[in-house]
Amino acid sequence: MTKKAQSATPQAAAPASTASPKYVPCPTCGGKSLFTPANRFRPFCSERCRQIDLGAWASEDFRVPTEAPPEDNLYGDPKLHD
Repeated sequence: MTKKAQSATPQAAAPASTASPKYVPCPTCGGKSLFTPANRFRPFCSERCRQIDLGAWASEDFRVPTEAPPEDNLYGDPKLHD
């Protein structure tokens, strides 16, 4: 019989259950939301909050504020300026 070389066995990673779950504030209601793959609505706490947020995007409630240019000035093509 021949001896086989003993190979080093990789050590298993620590189970994910040892880490404490991470909670984040829900963007819609501000309540606690579990931020793990188990929460299919993350970062929202529920489907309701997710739908409220989607509705706000669809109705264009989330917009970047801008200032409208004065109507007496021409913008864009430099050939149009005097």
